Amino acid sequence: MLSLNVIGAGKVGQVLARQFVRHQVFRLAQVLNRSASSATRAVEFIGAGSALAETALLQAADITMITVPDDQIAITCETLAGRGLLRAGSIVFHCSGAKASTELATAAAAGACVASLHPVRSFADTAQVADSFAGTICSLEGDAAAVRVLQPALQAVGAKTVLITAANKLLYHAGSVFASNYLVTLMDTSMRAYQAAGIPADMARQMAEPLARQTLDNVFALGTAAALTGPIARGDMATVALQQEVVAVWEADAGNLYGAFMPPTVGLAAQKKQG
Repeated sequence: MLSLNVIGAGKVGQVLARQFVRHQVFRLAQVLNRSASSATRAVEFIGAGSALAETALLQAADITMITVPDDQIAITCETLAGRGLLRAGSIVFHCSGAKASTELATAAAAGACVASLHPVRSFADTAQVADSFAGTICSLEGDAAAVRVLQPALQAVGAKTVLITAANKLLYHAGSVFASNYLVTLMDTSMRAYQAAGIPADMARQMAEPLARQTLDNVFALGTAAALTGPIARGDMATVALQQEVVAVWEADAGNLYGAFMPPTVGLAAQKKQG
């Protein structure tokens, strides 16, 4: 069984390592975090491995998973390569959604096979994600030799894989940002608008929840154009213009957000009419 080291085991690193251990895909060797306490907690959550807080104690493994923040991936890789820990023929991958495998250039220069692996889901609740990881879609790109090992490893833990290219990594990740991060911002704006109109916070949540849930259900059941409702879908642009003005008076950023959504929504409404 191939050995695995985890560098910077945060939420994503812990969940993935736990899956690999549970399904006996890789043997977890060492977990390196900034502090001994965080490394120990990660090892306890994963259920295997040795906790480290010093790079000097790290030993080379067949596979190295780097799950540090995006802006630390390249420098972490350089540090590991400088210590001779990334061997020729070994596999090194990171789990950034926006960064490509090209961040691991120093590992590639050392002869390692490099890749990036990104699970497409929210990691807000680590334990919940770990217990329901099966079915998660993971994007994968990188050297063919690395993909040949990582793709079946993901399938062995119940994940689905989609292969992308390094050139498309940022655009791919933007899709996830729209579907997740910006959706949260949009719902926050919605509930604050309700409250600004005099509706208590608890009632605002109760009003927004069924609208949001039913709309998302419709999107995935019917498609985006068919799911569109409201004044733009009805062609009531006079109401839309007045509403944009009122929102802008209430809050400039919200007004800009409302205005930014107007043109693409008009385009979507046109598709609905054509359909």
